[in-house]
Amino acid sequence: MKNKKSGSTVKRIAELAKPLCDEMGLELWDVKFEKEGATWYLRVFIDKDGGINIDDCESFSRPFNKLLDEVDPISQSYVFEVSGPGLGRELRKQEHFERFIGEKIKIRFIRARNGEKEAVGILKGYSKPNIIVRFDGSDDDDTISLSDCAFVRLNDDEDLFDI
Repeated sequence: MKNKKSGSTVKRIAELAKPLCDEMGLELWDVKFEKEGATWYLRVFIDKDGGINIDDCESFSRPFNKLLDEVDPISQSYVFEVSGPGLGRELRKQEHFERFIGEKIKIRFIRARNGEKEAVGILKGYSKPNIIVRFDGSDDDDTISLSDCAFVRLNDDEDLFDI
């Protein structure tokens, strides 16, 4: 669920989290403040070269939770979570798209495109509000408006455990 309030909350939380991430050598990947059922969740996604582990999440979570208690930027109750963006990380910001040009992505469309709701291809470029993608099996690049996408993620469907 998106609304003006959650948008400004996300921006405020990101402003609070970025300096701590910088100090700890972490990248602030994303912030989400969303309602699931009756519960609000504040999710902070962090990353670093080589990936993060549970210790990184805990090392960030403790001081940031204290800062949240001091600043109290969210009036309602919520569940606070810290995690990494994962293998199939969602690409949402300009820097995400620019960083992963040349990588395989998965797109879920809001409405079916060429009879398909999902497609996999290579991210060839980014020019707000569009991405340029070469879909599997095509020799041509397609320009896709991000407003037509439910999500864009790195494709993590590879056979990682194939021996």
